[in-house]
Amino acid sequence: MDETKNVNDMSTSGSETEQRENYGQPHFAYFQNSRCEYFPCHKLPENGFFNCLFCYCPLYALGDKCGGNFRYNEKGFKDCTNCQLPHKRKNYGYVTGKYQELADLMKKVRENQDVKEK
Repeated sequence: MDETKNVNDMSTSGSETEQRENYGQPHFAYFQNSRCEYFPCHKLPENGFFNCLFCYCPLYALGDKCGGNFRYNEKGFKDCTNCQLPHKRKNYGYVTGKYQELADLMKKVRENQDVKEK
């Protein structure tokens, strides 16, 4: 197998994305599913690199502390349409580096639920 081919890419065979190197990331840090019925869910960057690994962004729950480019819509929901943070090659470490913050948030939620149930 060609070492420059991204084995995690599920795009149609022979596509430019499939042929491209893995941008210096470990192979588990990149996945692109160009056959997804929602692809692309955001505007694609000029270089075509778009990481679908965090399709549903794990940082969404962090609200305004996620670090991404979002807005709150008129109904008060977080709208991440213009956010590329989890889809950029350089941000795998940023996203996974926030897992402890997410775990701490979930711990607080559980503790609050326990207090309400008592």
